[in-house]
Amino acid sequence: MLSKEDNELISRTGPGTPMGNAMRRYWVPACLSSEIGEADGAPVRVKLMGEELVAFRDTEGRIGLVEEYCPHRRVSLYFGRNEECGLRCVYHGWKFDVTGACVDQLNEPEEHQFKHKVKLVAYPTCELGGIVWAYLGPAEKMPPLPKFAWTQVAEARRHVTKVVEECNYLQALEGGIDTSHAPILHRLLTDKSTRGGLKPSSPFVRGKAPNLRVDITDYGYLYAGVRPLAEGDIHVRTYHFIMPFHQIRPSRSESGLRTDAGHIWVPIDDHNCMVYNWIYSITDQPLTAEDRLERGLGNGPLHVDQTTFRSFQNRTNNYGLDRKVQKTESYTGIDGINQQDRALQESMGRVVDRSREHLGPADKAIIQARKLLREAVKAVEAGQQPAGTGISYYTVKAGEDVFARDADWHQALAPDITKDRILQTV
Repeated sequence: MLSKEDNELISRTGPGTPMGNAMRRYWVPACLSSEIGEADGAPVRVKLMGEELVAFRDTEGRIGLVEEYCPHRRVSLYFGRNEECGLRCVYHGWKFDVTGACVDQLNEPEEHQFKHKVKLVAYPTCELGGIVWAYLGPAEKMPPLPKFAWTQVAEARRHVTKVVEECNYLQALEGGIDTSHAPILHRLLTDKSTRGGLKPSSPFVRGKAPNLRVDITDYGYLYAGVRPLAEGDIHVRTYHFIMPFHQIRPSRSESGLRTDAGHIWVPIDDHNCMVYNWIYSITDQPLTAEDRLERGLGNGPLHVDQTTFRSFQNRTNNYGLDRKVQKTESYTGIDGINQQDRALQESMGRVVDRSREHLGPADKAIIQARKLLREAVKAVEAGQQPAGTGISYYTVKAGEDVFARDADWHQALAPDITKDRILQTV
């Protein structure tokens, strides 16, 4: 159970809020690189933690992320002309470069221009892994670039998509780091089903309810679900939570290729978030075309409008719930693993009243994530760097396997997380 005060504290991320101030100390995904792939192409609207912005790529390929509204008459620069190294407002012709500086005022005679006095709010950006990342915090507190392992491989070995989720970022994040739900919500009823999900023959599904281990680190934590199997072995699946809203999980691609995958739950505002879904090949082999369609997950073009990034299946049509399929093929009757997650997470409402919950041992990862988020707020308020702003997460990977009960699964699946890196185990 989370008190209403703490719930308010870590759910609200708008400008000036304690959690918003903390999140602005991290690099935050702003949009896909492909959305502004063309120099002098159309700008795109971006909303991050309640701030309305526009992103554009200028003539020289530099990226601008600036406040949406022109400082002259406050019209939207989304309608602007992206030309000659700047975004020009079509109302009166004021033009701004990627730093936010006003470089021209068409409606003012040259001798009366005061462009040197005018500047848009603009944020630093970088491009990694097919994503444009932004830093919205104090310049002197900027952390190292977000070089996750998946951002450092060739484009052929990685794939990134995104989708709007109509709820607060925290309940989406908590749904992602909750390992106990996965073999229940996402299970198939028969191995013969071609729908996305976990087959009943999988040890992940055959295993009993998990015992959870959470190793707190300086970036967040490593956590594992350890499930006893009937034959006397254990099934172990490890994940990583990287502050403030990243998850890494083990995965098998559509083609059977060994991969890592994960999500980033970025607050749009207090009632919506943008979920970035990524997958990459751990081996040197590229992802296949089938992998990129993501049929089983529910992230790809078959499920999500690639212009609005909203799911075709949503509250208005009950996420495509098919009661016959629920009886015969899948536990939910909803197609797509991530679509199933969105349906259940959104069903809680836009912002959950967590004071009415009843958490148990299976919710250990959720409890610790809330604690770390509160600690991040306190760290920033004390003038310190919050957890996860270093580089220790750069090389971490997730894993999954079946072991003998007395085997050292931690060494096998998480050799990088040595004893000296673990701050606490809960």
